[in-house]
Amino acid sequence: MEKKNMMIIAAVVILAIVIVVGFIFISGNSNDSSKGSTSFSSPFMVGSFVGNVSLENDSLDYAHAYKDKAHDIEYNITTMDNASALMEIYEFQGIGTPEKRTFNGQEWNIYFGEAVPNSGDNNSTKSNDTMGIIICEVQKENQGYVINVIFGNNSDVNFTKNTYGDSYIDYVEPLLKSISLKESKDVPSVADQFGLSQDEFNHQIDLIHQYEAGNTSVLEGSV
Repeated sequence: MEKKNMMIIAAVVILAIVIVVGFIFISGNSNDSSKGSTSFSSPFMVGSFVGNVSLENDSLDYAHAYKDKAHDIEYNITTMDNASALMEIYEFQGIGTPEKRTFNGQEWNIYFGEAVPNSGDNNSTKSNDTMGIIICEVQKENQGYVINVIFGNNSDVNFTKNTYGDSYIDYVEPLLKSISLKESKDVPSVADQFGLSQDEFNHQIDLIHQYEAGNTSVLEGSV
């Protein structure tokens, strides 16, 4: 039973990682435009990106994808009922504790990480093919919001895993300062996005809490 439980946790974790990079789209070249800004509007959030940013996908009301082609930066914004639970999974996987910054009356949790893009060919991955990822999350009473900013391995932006580097100061902080959050009528469930019932998802979060409290036996028999 515990092995089955942890297999479900593993599946949730894999799906959570997919959410971070799941809206990456193939793009071509464009002229460099490091100045100015691009306004955007979604059913759940409005704001302004630094530079020339294009909308890549808005087929889902609760998730939009944008791209700065000149600087190889992806912006994936989404909303769900419980963004805090999603971030618990990330923290369980070792993403670290967040920095906290308040803009426009909203306290954002800001996480820093790195990932290697999956090209489908494990032999083609190079050590310098690292993507820098900054995740910004805020949870209101009944609705959470997440912004994933992905600096590709071809980005000319100096990525650092802190709030002192160019990636945060020049791109992420101005974005957060511009954000206004909207309340959605139909907020998707984070459990539904993982293909789990609410009870199943709650059980996985409970297992994580047990492990963090010192009950390491929940990992017995897991791979």
